[in-house]
Amino acid sequence: MPDNKSRPSQDQPWENGWAPDTSRAPGTRRLWLAGGMAVATIVACVTAIAVSERESEEESPSASSATENTSYPGLISFASPSETPPKGKSGLSTDRPTTRSPGQQHASTPKPAPDPSKSPSHEDSSPTATPKPPATTTWRSVRSVNYPDRYWHVSDGYVRLDRVHGSESREDSTFKQVKGLANSSCYSFATQDGRYLRHRAFVLRADRNDGSSLFGQDATFCPRASPSHSGATMLESVNYPGHFLRHRDFVVRLERFEYSSLYLSDSSFRLVGGLA
Repeated sequence: MPDNKSRPSQDQPWENGWAPDTSRAPGTRRLWLAGGMAVATIVACVTAIAVSERESEEESPSASSATENTSYPGLISFASPSETPPKGKSGLSTDRPTTRSPGQQHASTPKPAPDPSKSPSHEDSSPTATPKPPATTTWRSVRSVNYPDRYWHVSDGYVRLDRVHGSESREDSTFKQVKGLANSSCYSFATQDGRYLRHRAFVLRADRNDGSSLFGQDATFCPRASPSHSGATMLESVNYPGHFLRHRDFVVRLERFEYSSLYLSDSSFRLVGGLA
């Protein structure tokens, strides 16, 4: 039979030479020790954080305000909007993103200096102030050079060189000067009732435009500078080159050019403003 050694009494183990193993704590004791160490570590960390925050506040009182007013890239900025609104329709803000850097959120946009060369009247000028183009028609009266008191005058359908008497005579002596019917660089003359001055049988008269090519040529005269009278004009026929309008017996007619003082005087006229 095996030897049964009885365990010494637990009350007095040292008396028999046996002692309990005290190098290892029971499981419950180890849990309590670990929990106590964790609690001590947390308390120490909280205390250290509180002390460090208090020291940083004492060293820099304005650090927190500077941090609040500074925006960083990638963070949403709650700073107040700029004083100058962005340009857009009706002066309202648009959805267009800003291109300013984060450090320039509070900087106001500088206003451009006014240009002293521009007056308010030029800046506020409306489109209706645009000057009108020159008129395409001009009212003229034709005065003789050697008879300065006489003008072209329509009488009984013919053009005569007469003196002006009364308002009706002034109207009959005023013509609308337009671009030539057969040549736009030359002249055509129309009466106030819509007739045109044209030569027929080499006599100048007022007729209705029948739209024919012959009528347009008969009613077109090209201006030439008078060689004998400064500022005077001679009117040459389009379809009869070398033939000019002249007055003979106070009737305006078309005759071939003659190099004589009488012909030059009779064929030189001054185009003046309309009498009517």
